[in-house]
Amino acid sequence: MISTRVAGYLQARGIHYGWVVVAITFVTMLATAGAMGSAGVLIRPLSVEFGWTTEEISTAMAIRLMLFGLLGPFAAALMNHFGIRNVVMTAIVLISGGIFLSFFMTELWQLIALWGFVVGIGTGMTALVLGATVATRWFNARRGVVVGLMTVSNATGQLIFLPLLASVTEAYGWRTALSLIVVVLLLAMLAILALMRNYPADLGLAPYGSQEIEPAPARTEDFAHLVSRPIEVLRESIRRPVFWALFFSFFVCGLSTNGLIQTHWISICGDYGIVAVAAAGMLAMIGVFDFIGTLGAGWLSDRFDNRWLLFWFYALRGLSLIFLSFSGFDYVTLSVFAVFYGLDWVATVPPTVKLTAANFGREKANIVFGWVFAAHQLGAATATFGAGFIRTDFQTFMPAVYIAGFACLLAAVVVLGIGRVRRAGGRVVEAPSA
Repeated sequence: MISTRVAGYLQARGIHYGWVVVAITFVTMLATAGAMGSAGVLIRPLSVEFGWTTEEISTAMAIRLMLFGLLGPFAAALMNHFGIRNVVMTAIVLISGGIFLSFFMTELWQLIALWGFVVGIGTGMTALVLGATVATRWFNARRGVVVGLMTVSNATGQLIFLPLLASVTEAYGWRTALSLIVVVLLLAMLAILALMRNYPADLGLAPYGSQEIEPAPARTEDFAHLVSRPIEVLRESIRRPVFWALFFSFFVCGLSTNGLIQTHWISICGDYGIVAVAAAGMLAMIGVFDFIGTLGAGWLSDRFDNRWLLFWFYALRGLSLIFLSFSGFDYVTLSVFAVFYGLDWVATVPPTVKLTAANFGREKANIVFGWVFAAHQLGAATATFGAGFIRTDFQTFMPAVYIAGFACLLAAVVVLGIGRVRRAGGRVVEAPSA
């Protein structure tokens, strides 16, 4: 196979094949994130072409976001049973197929079926758990760096595609713009087919940072048990208040980021006379500062009390949204908003992951975080539909911006009750909550 030859070539030069897997996964998550973020440029063109209201279009987008989150806890089970490569390739086929078929839709139910369910299921199979799975299987050292890169690719990818898609949509139409996403997805699928392997042992390699080859685990559990495991973990977790604190705070995180700003930003700016390309450029600026903020949050989470980090992240995000509602939407104040809001876009992820691991243990942490991430997407779905509903009824998005801002301030207070942090040996250690 090609992967065997590439692995041998790289090994002779002291380069671990895990970095190839990281690169392929990074591009794949970037492409699927582009498909997620492309919804922001569709609302106005679909409304003009088909006469659908913002509320109706937002319904399909809300279903997509909800499925993206709810499938997260089960995606790991699918990858364990069928392998990373098979699951990701299936996901790409669903996403690209759903987008392509939407070129021919004429009815609202077709939008809901294709963009709500087909694209939602496909993107849900390549959620953040894909990056976590690759990092865990292929890396013993540098695992935090890999997780950070995957988080950035998923979050920033949803923003950096928007200026390009907005420009192409304005010049050639939304179908041509989305064709670019399909092409990138298919190229990623070819790379996965040629180079992706499920475990280092498949190539006779040890994980990066280890000298011992770890055999690929046998499938000792039937598929039904693998799927039921996330339900069992959820039943255990909901008995603890800390789970609900994490769940609520991440619900607000989704409510105040990709559900509101990513989906509706171009439409919000359009209400103030800002053209789509300029609005998408602001989102790209948010994406640039998100890259800096996310990596910085990972560094800070290793050194400071993660509860207080989340307090400040949510509080500052809430204040930035309230500031936006009074800004008047001139380019100077929007640029200030893009910088501060961008630094905070997904800065909440590293502290939330660490608090989840500290309170639930390494064995269950990834599944518990999967459910916490589901809350994030439920919040995003709520904001997507709710903001569309508010815009249709009140002819403005501002009430939705107020709600998101004050919800962030409430989340900032809630996270302080998650648990105490003590220092041991100069390192930050989270003490489990009750």
